[in-house]
Amino acid sequence: MFRLWGKIFKDNRLLKDHVATDGDYSKDRKTMIFDAIREICHEFDIAEPIWLLPNIDDFAYRGKVRFNADNFIEQIDFDYLEIQIIEE
Repeated sequence: MFRLWGKIFKDNRLLKDHVATDGDYSKDRKTMIFDAIREICHEFDIAEPIWLLPNIDDFAYRGKVRFNADNFIEQIDFDYLEIQIIEE
């Protein structure tokens, strides 16, 4: 089962976390990732982040990425959103 862990941090403290799961392997991996991010953002009641080139590189290399205020159109009341793939 595909799992993506989303966490919101402020002042180096974990405020919220949520694990989005998807067992529908008829979808490609990219679709599963974006569906999970959509679920996490809905759970946290925040806008979806904008992917910048450094974010794409980090996620491809480490399976983990942080989105800070530069990645959001709206004002955020936290330091960053971190997403990480949880391997099976």
